[in-house]
Amino acid sequence: MEEEITVVREQHRFNVGALQKYLCDNIQGISTNNTITVRQYKSGQSNPTFLLETTNKNYVLRKKPPGQLLPGAHKVDREFRVQEALFSAGFPVPQPLLHCGDASVIGTEFYLMQHVPTTKVGRQSDIPARYSAYLEAFWVCTKKLISKTKASCVLESAGGGGGKGMGYSLSRVLTWTKQYRAAAHTDIPAMDALSDWLINNLPSNDNEVTLVHGDFRLDNLIFHPTEARVLAVLDWELSTTGHPAVDLAYFLMPYSWPSELRIIHTTGDIRQVEGIPTPDELISVYCRCRCIPLSLPEWNFFQALSFFKMSGIAQGIYARHLLGNASAPDAYKFGESVAPLAEAGLQIAKRGTIPSKPLSNDKELFRQSQRGRVVLSQVKEFMQQHVFPAEEEVSEYYKKNANLPLRWSRPPVIEKLKEKARVRGLWNLFLPAVSGLSQLDYAFIAEEMGKCFFASEIFNCQAPDTGNMELLHMYGTEEQKTQWLEPLLKGEITSCFCMTEPDVASSDATNMECSLEKDGDTYMIHGKKWWISGAGNPNCKIAIVLCRSKSADSLKRHKQHSMILVPLNTPGVKIIRPLTVFGEDDALHGGHFEVHFDHVRVPASNIILGEGRGFELAQGRLGPGRLHHCMRAIGLAERALELLCQRAASRQTFGKKLYQHEAVAHWIAECRIAIEQARLLTLSAANAIDVLGNTAARKQIAMIKVAAARMACKVVDFAIQVHGGAGMCGDFPLAQMYSYVRTLRIADGPDEVHLSSIATMELKDQLKKFSAKL
Repeated sequence: MEEEITVVREQHRFNVGALQKYLCDNIQGISTNNTITVRQYKSGQSNPTFLLETTNKNYVLRKKPPGQLLPGAHKVDREFRVQEALFSAGFPVPQPLLHCGDASVIGTEFYLMQHVPTTKVGRQSDIPARYSAYLEAFWVCTKKLISKTKASCVLESAGGGGGKGMGYSLSRVLTWTKQYRAAAHTDIPAMDALSDWLINNLPSNDNEVTLVHGDFRLDNLIFHPTEARVLAVLDWELSTTGHPAVDLAYFLMPYSWPSELRIIHTTGDIRQVEGIPTPDELISVYCRCRCIPLSLPEWNFFQALSFFKMSGIAQGIYARHLLGNASAPDAYKFGESVAPLAEAGLQIAKRGTIPSKPLSNDKELFRQSQRGRVVLSQVKEFMQQHVFPAEEEVSEYYKKNANLPLRWSRPPVIEKLKEKARVRGLWNLFLPAVSGLSQLDYAFIAEEMGKCFFASEIFNCQAPDTGNMELLHMYGTEEQKTQWLEPLLKGEITSCFCMTEPDVASSDATNMECSLEKDGDTYMIHGKKWWISGAGNPNCKIAIVLCRSKSADSLKRHKQHSMILVPLNTPGVKIIRPLTVFGEDDALHGGHFEVHFDHVRVPASNIILGEGRGFELAQGRLGPGRLHHCMRAIGLAERALELLCQRAASRQTFGKKLYQHEAVAHWIAECRIAIEQARLLTLSAANAIDVLGNTAARKQIAMIKVAAARMACKVVDFAIQVHGGAGMCGDFPLAQMYSYVRTLRIADGPDEVHLSSIATMELKDQLKKFSAKL
């Protein structure tokens, strides 16, 4: 941005002609005919950074500062190699182009990288309405870093250095103590006291090793100008391996430090900016990105360490000012900040703040995050303006296209609405690592979607694609994600899930007989599946198939099955017939098909997670997936009750409005009670997934799976009864609603299976209480 760039400061000027000659010899596209204009970025307190503008293309140059430097600092060569390794791994960093260790070219060592011309959000004036989305996009970026890049490999390819891995916290305290003392211009007791506290309060578990950026803050992120996503993460000078909570604590530091301090971060007082998420909300997003419970043990240590590090950085910047080689013109201000930062760190160290409970307050038991509330409002508005008005057009499409081939295709209006939703960012809301929403946030949103049969698809949140995308996101290889997850997330294709079989009792999933046999570098699949939802959609390109290994007889029952990816155009995959649900083909959802796999051969790389992991994957897939069905069922029940009340108020029998008959009035009351009960149980289950994880929340998930479907059946049945004959025909959506919610009592496991599981878990919990009393 123009206001961040100035003329090159006098102490940082260099011979542009010598640089151009060097670049002509080493960078394709730069010649002696190009005019190179050099300007300096105002930000950056360590290595001076410059914008190089040429006739054809722009570049960014980072160099060591001139003069005397602290030992071990300003390693631009290592920064270049780290960035090079990250770029090769697909992480969003500017492409590094060359490193020059010859100080004779411009006076110091430097490196050149790609210029990313876009929005850098760093002040209150920069799109405040989008702050929530931008900050949460940052944590999606964090998830990418942790899951996609092996820390040790990146640093090894970068030449090592700086990464201590095991014992990281002790290493950082010692390093920053040494750096501070080497640069100290006066005695600051708070710094010595904070250093001692950190040494004496090291985390008990410091064994987790990830790639740590070391300077994660808003100023080092470059965002897309219109979308809430990170295009580039800058400044990898302090990168190392260590505990990932360090980056989180550093990023949240502006929420805790003295309000009069505005150094390093240019956001001003972030706490005063409307729309900024709270620290608890950001911590919740971070924990979901890392798939850990909402609890950060010894959190006060990492917060205090961030303040100690910031104090050390401020001292180093002030020392460079005294030496005359500071990179920024405001370096003189930093000397006054060392003591206040250290004192703030001491207060946090002794106070301790550990998030250990779900977000809630006295007025509201289950409370959405700020971003969740914003997205819910946007979804409601979109539904009212676009989705509900399209219902009649969608219905007419399927009435007119009762025969093939258009029967299983999507009405044009649905495709138009999907594009509108995608452009507005109302897309993939079900997936926390993409949307930045918790399961609790999404519960309210999915309820709204449940009020219309096709609404979930508009937002790319439809089953079975949601479960398949969750599965690939959590367990897929990078190759599988690139080939199948990415087009699913973009809405370019759809998918199906093949589990239930016609020849066995499928309520016991260990009965599945579709066979899987390893043959060299391929797998052979043979068997029958049915109730394969969405398989009729012409855009359905991939199936996840649950199979039983032929060599698995000697294994335990729950280790015999595997999941494998099978493209539907693979020879031997046969779409046999559509099945009907209460006489209807459910074309709106792509139908429910019988599919045969006749000695289908796919590459061995299509296996997900490995042989024998099928039930492990099923549990990971079905936890949130089951909950999503329940959320939508509550929205459906709300709409059914709305129709019931409208009918009861508009029709008259035996001299009274229908609602004036005691039986109907009681039905209305019972429906409201049942919906509220189911909603609270759903929110409790969603909250349990956020806080405890899928496995620990399995009892709550099983309970709502039974309760929500039963409740919705009851409400829709009452609504049909009040409508009389009209409730059973196509003039109202009630018959279709009943078909859907009655099916839920069998889909994803019948009620009886879940009830048995609930009873088993409840008995275990009760026996634990009993044993504890003895």
